[in-house]
Amino acid sequence: MMPLPAAEIRRAVRIGLHEDLGDGDVTTSALFSKRVPAHASIVAQHSLIVAGLSAAVQTFLAVDPALTLTVLRHDGEPAEDGEVILTIEGDGRSILQAERVALNFLQHLSGIATLTHRFCQAVKDYPVIILDTRKTLPGWRSLQKWAVALGGGTNHRYSLGDGVLIKDNHLALLQGGKTSVRRACQLAHRKAPQAMSLIVEVETLAEVRHALAGNADVILLDNMTPAMVRQAVKLIGHRALVEVSGGITLQNIRAMAAAGPDRISIGALTHSAPAADLSLVLTPLPPARRRRA
Repeated sequence: MMPLPAAEIRRAVRIGLHEDLGDGDVTTSALFSKRVPAHASIVAQHSLIVAGLSAAVQTFLAVDPALTLTVLRHDGEPAEDGEVILTIEGDGRSILQAERVALNFLQHLSGIATLTHRFCQAVKDYPVIILDTRKTLPGWRSLQKWAVALGGGTNHRYSLGDGVLIKDNHLALLQGGKTSVRRACQLAHRKAPQAMSLIVEVETLAEVRHALAGNADVILLDNMTPAMVRQAVKLIGHRALVEVSGGITLQNIRAMAAAGPDRISIGALTHSAPAADLSLVLTPLPPARRRRA
């Protein structure tokens, strides 16, 4: 699991607040000229895996360090419908100014963690791991991959420098497509860093044979049916790890897992996860509590 990307969270919070608050909050400034003591709760509107709470906390404190925050659910923990995950007390103007950015972090990242958890639960009976991909929002990769890990998934390559992965367009570019999968593997073994695993993407059983002949460490079966995956797994016979990818959904992932791969990579974890539904409920503090606040 990726560690908490603290530096990336600070950077993202800074950028998010600059986008949303860089020109001030004209509505709040027009309505409230003085401090308004208030209490807020962030509430889950359905069952979810919490992710992005660290970023939300930093957002509120970046706007107003005097705010008092109480964390009730931590990153990576489940929250049920109606459950409060964070409370905030202090100047209501500050809470309003941080609200949208804080919720954006929570909703997007909790959505990724929750979807990842659903995929992991769907194949929990099989010895297969769920991987993410590089299909991430520019500038958000660390945060999105962190959310995948919080949901129980495993991080694949973080960048192009993290491993050798020969894909169809690499083959198309090599000598106008005349280089075989086997030849591409041999070139990569010769010139790439020796410590790195060699992954090669294939689409047919014939290409599986070429990948085996090229001593690929991982053979990535792209857009194959479960029946084809089963044939490929039998052909490979533990001579390489087997990964499947392409068109993986919650409806077909169990069939894919049952076909026997070692891992399943899913771009949808980061590029198509629906936002989690969380809301911030804000109320002014009663006079008695205002005096104590």
